[in-house]
Amino acid sequence: MNNTEKTNVILILSDDQGYWAMGCSGNKEVQTPNIDGLAKSGVMFENFFCSCPVCSPARATLLTGKMPSAHGIHDWLAAGNASKKYDHTPESNHLIRYLDGIPGYTDYLSKNGYLCGISGKWHLGDSYHPQKGFSFWKTLAKGGTDYYGAVMIKNCKPYVEQRYVTDVITDNALEFLERASGKNNPFYLSVHYTAPHSPWTRENHPKQTFDRYFNGCGFESVPYQVKKRPAWVKKIGIPVNDEITRRTYLSGYFTAIEEMDRNIGRILGYIEDNGLRKNTLVIFASDNGMNMGQHGVFGKGNATFPLNMFEESVKVPCIFSHPGVIKEGIKKGMLVSQYDIFPTLLDYLKIPFVSNRYMPGKSFADVLKGKRFDKNNFVVVFDEYGPVRMIRTKKWKYVQRYPYGPDELYNILSDPSEEENLAGSIHHKTTEEKLRAMLMDWFLRNSEPGLEGVYQPVTGAGQIGLCGKKSKGRLAFK
Repeated sequence: MNNTEKTNVILILSDDQGYWAMGCSGNKEVQTPNIDGLAKSGVMFENFFCSCPVCSPARATLLTGKMPSAHGIHDWLAAGNASKKYDHTPESNHLIRYLDGIPGYTDYLSKNGYLCGISGKWHLGDSYHPQKGFSFWKTLAKGGTDYYGAVMIKNCKPYVEQRYVTDVITDNALEFLERASGKNNPFYLSVHYTAPHSPWTRENHPKQTFDRYFNGCGFESVPYQVKKRPAWVKKIGIPVNDEITRRTYLSGYFTAIEEMDRNIGRILGYIEDNGLRKNTLVIFASDNGMNMGQHGVFGKGNATFPLNMFEESVKVPCIFSHPGVIKEGIKKGMLVSQYDIFPTLLDYLKIPFVSNRYMPGKSFADVLKGKRFDKNNFVVVFDEYGPVRMIRTKKWKYVQRYPYGPDELYNILSDPSEEENLAGSIHHKTTEEKLRAMLMDWFLRNSEPGLEGVYQPVTGAGQIGLCGKKSKGRLAFK
C-alpha cells in the first residue's frame, strides 16, 4: 500500500441513534460488537450532545462548527435535496446548497492534500453534486428512505437501489478505500448510514435478524413510559397504541443497528487487513438522539409539539479510536458537543483553520491523547431547535421555549429521567435566572444576526428554503 505518514480519518455517522442504544453504553439487548470494540480501543464520551435534536441542523453543525443560528439550517430539509421526481414535496423544484459560503472541515482537509469521500446520507441540500471538498460522492437523494428501494446518487444522477441500503453504503465506502489506499495522499471518508432511522417494519430489514428480536427480545432496556409523558406535550408525531406496534418498531430499530454494526465490521476489517488501522483515526457518532418509548414518545426533537430537548433526543454516541495514539478503553464524562468536532479534528491533524466569532467549539484533541483537560472549557453545552433552546451543565438542564414556554428546569443528577420540572419554583428561582442569563448571553455571542432560531417559525415539519436574511422573503418552513 502506498500511504502517507499523515493520519487518515473515517467518520462513521449513524442516523437517529440514542446514546443508550449500544452494548458499550450498557444495553444488553441490542447487538453491537464492532461499535463496542471501537469503544474498547479508544475513548468513549458519555456526555456528547448534538447541537439540535433533528438531522439536518445537527449534520450542518458537525461539518461547519457553527450552530443552526449561524449556519441557517434549523429543521430537517424537506426541499432542495433532490429533483421533484424523487422528492414529492411541492417546493422541491430546484436544488439548494444551504451551506454555500460556509466552510466545512472537509474544505480544509481537501486543501491540505486529503482525498475526501462520502458514502451515504448527505441531507444538507443538493444531493446530486459534489461539494465541500469531496471528490468521491455517492449519496442518498433525500434524508429518510426505505431500506430497500432507496433513491441514491451516482455520477450526479439519481437511481433506485434495490439492495439493502446499509450494505450498499458500505460497498461504496469500501470502493473509496480501494481507490484511496493506492494513492500517496491521506484520505478522509464519511460513512453516513441511514440506520437506525425509520421505517422499522419487517419488510424493510433482513427478516432473520428482525424475527430474532421480534420473537425473542424482551425490550426491557426500552420501557414504554406513557405515564411519564409531560403534561406540556400537545401532540406526538409517532403514535404507538398497542404492544405489537411497539414490538415491531423496536425490532426494526434494533435490527437496523445490528446490521449497521455488522457493516462497520466490514470497514474495520478492510483497514486492518490492508495495514491502514494504525494510521487511521476512526470516529463513530450519531447525528441526533432518539426516544423509543422513553418519556412516552417515539422519535427525536420533533416527536412532540412543543419540540422537546429530552436527554434521549440530544445525547448521542461518540467514540474516537486510533491505536497507539489514543489511549484504549477510556470513558470520559466531560460535556462536549458537535460544535467541538471541527476544531478537534483539525487540531488533531495539525491543520490550521480560520475561526470566527460564530464558531463556539473548543478542541479536545489533547484529551484524546491523554492530557488533562481544562475543566473550565467543558462544563456546559448548548442546544437549539428553532425557538427552543437548552443549556446543560453537569447538574442542571434548563430549556427555554421562546416566547411563552413552557420552560423546563431539571436537576439531572437527582432526576436523570427528567420527571420533576422545577421551572417556576420559588426555591430554584436563582438557579433558573442564572441559567437563563447564561443561555441568552451565549446565543447572543454565537448567533449570526438574521439567522437566529428564535425568530424562525420552526415546527418540526421541515425546512423548505433558505431562512432569515437569506430567504429574500420566501417561506422557509412548513
